[in-house]
Amino acid sequence: MPEILIETRDLIKRYGDKVAVNSVSFEVYGGEVFGFLGPNGAGKTTTIKMIVGLLQPTSGTVKVAGYDVQSQPMLAKASCGYVPDTPNLYAKLTGRELLRFVSDLYNLDRSQVARRIDELLRMFDLTAAANDTVDSYSHGMQQKASLAAALMHDPKVLVLDEPTVGLDPKSARLIKDILRQLADRGAAVMLSTHILEIAERMCDRIGIINKGQLIAVGTMDELRTLDKTGQTSLEDIFLSLTGGAEETEIAEILK
Repeated sequence: MPEILIETRDLIKRYGDKVAVNSVSFEVYGGEVFGFLGPNGAGKTTTIKMIVGLLQPTSGTVKVAGYDVQSQPMLAKASCGYVPDTPNLYAKLTGRELLRFVSDLYNLDRSQVARRIDELLRMFDLTAAANDTVDSYSHGMQQKASLAAALMHDPKVLVLDEPTVGLDPKSARLIKDILRQLADRGAAVMLSTHILEIAERMCDRIGIINKGQLIAVGTMDELRTLDKTGQTSLEDIFLSLTGGAEETEIAEILK
């Protein structure tokens, strides 16, 4: 049985009277790419931020690589890499300096750091720009630098919020291939995306959240069984389960 590397139990996040995440429970296993989907405002990013320790749940628990994110935050965060939807990097560091800085944060073995940095720069096609400052990078290059930084300490868990937004096709393909390779090596990869075609092609299992509640989890075959309308594509299943199909019908009428 694969190891459970992300586990949420009855996760709730309230902002005043608003319940942003309502009793969400799921697992992500080592060796899989898990897609986390939902309409805008459904609670995806809030859930992700609780998993990586940036937000404290109102109630419920999160474990990452077996460590409780609330009671064992340092161990949980040391096991996890996180790539937000907008790269938040130190603009005046070079790409190489950024990765070295991250290696210091994780107290990595100095004898291995230079080799690891070169390996990641090469993997993400950033070697030529390694000594340029991050603020000179394009959005796509910053996204790749952000992912390289998240992988610097070789985490068992990688969580990504919209990792392919704004990327050209070559960069998007590169990142998809790298995520697949990481999962095949035993890591748990969890990603949110609005591009349902990407989720359908590369995710082993998919969770769908709507209005703060997890309404479906499973493989594509299992999602097809859950959806009673007989739809076969992820886009159609997603719209059926989240009520988006009604909006689509309205759009067709208004054409």
